[in-house]
Amino acid sequence: MAERTANERMKHAVFIFSEDQLGYKFSDTHPFNQKRLVLTIDLLREMNALPEDLIVPARVASDEELLLAHDERYIEIVKKASRGEITPEAGESYGIGTEDTPIFENMHEASARLVGGTLTAVDYVMEGKAQHALNLGGGLHHGFRGKASGFCIYNDSSVAINYIKKKYGARVLYIDTDAHHGDGVQWSFYDDPDVCTVSIHETGRYLFPGTGNINERGSGQGYGTSFNFPIDAFTEDESFLDIYRTAMKEIVEFFKPDVILSQNGADAHYLDPLTHLYGTMNIYREIPKIAHELAHTYCDGRWIAVGGGGYDIWRVVPRAWSMIWMEMNNFPLPHGNLPEPWLSKWQPESPVPLIKTWEDPVNMYQAIPRKEEITDKNFQMLNKALYMIRNA
Repeated sequence: MAERTANERMKHAVFIFSEDQLGYKFSDTHPFNQKRLVLTIDLLREMNALPEDLIVPARVASDEELLLAHDERYIEIVKKASRGEITPEAGESYGIGTEDTPIFENMHEASARLVGGTLTAVDYVMEGKAQHALNLGGGLHHGFRGKASGFCIYNDSSVAINYIKKKYGARVLYIDTDAHHGDGVQWSFYDDPDVCTVSIHETGRYLFPGTGNINERGSGQGYGTSFNFPIDAFTEDESFLDIYRTAMKEIVEFFKPDVILSQNGADAHYLDPLTHLYGTMNIYREIPKIAHELAHTYCDGRWIAVGGGGYDIWRVVPRAWSMIWMEMNNFPLPHGNLPEPWLSKWQPESPVPLIKTWEDPVNMYQAIPRKEEITDKNFQMLNKALYMIRNA
């Protein structure tokens, strides 16, 4: 094979983004708010960490590609809803027109753009044009084959994993650190031995979607390739990271993937309004760092990352998601103050005082009286969840 020219050489990482990705908008008051993409990109630019030549436009997924994970009838219903041709009542059985996932104009096109962004990231990595790729507009992990769920219309990760299998014949490790269980992706590959799904999430006893128990291990030929780590409400950094580090190292060694696809919801943070975990920015420094190390150790660096949940869009998401891109590019993870121009630009619009530093404030929350009990409970859960591979 001829050597690549200077312009063709593999990029270390690419950032997938198009203005059209902001069109995925349910309403001005809906908690899923793509303004967080704008805030994150602007923060990275103020850090001089996002050169324009590393930004790659997101394409629109074709119907044929959407069919890799969704039913034709469902896609047609979404298209009709996008054109105002069905009522919310008619769409409810398909999960659209609900309080969580209301109908909006051009819903199909906006959703297909988010999927296409993840497919763009896949092609860059799998074709050797970049070692890593980040599509923060993706990560809609609750979407099912024939039904929307939990703010997610099309499931970009499920489409992308099937796309990877079909086009590149690769084994995929899917890692989901969103506070909500990655149910849509798990059930898509529950019987597939070439896809391993891992979800670390707040226990479903308290949080949507109510699934993700440790006994959900896969079925048929896929038995043993589904891993769930339901952590207790009020879990703090140390316990979260102990589970993440231990689980990922053992699972990667067990499964031996060709590529890692990580979903990076930023809603395990204490300030997130929809969850009950007590994470801080410390976990968002470590999550991408460990994924990065594992990708280079086991997958020749092949790492695709997508966004996900995250509903404190002002104080949490921009800082957390910036860490992924900084890690992908081997930039020193930032400390100290955020750029003053960014703070000055966005504080007038923010409904809450912005946090001015990359680290969270000391004593952000009161000490948890059950910390030892919660940590021990999570440790026992971890051992049960990994029992199968430890005793294989």
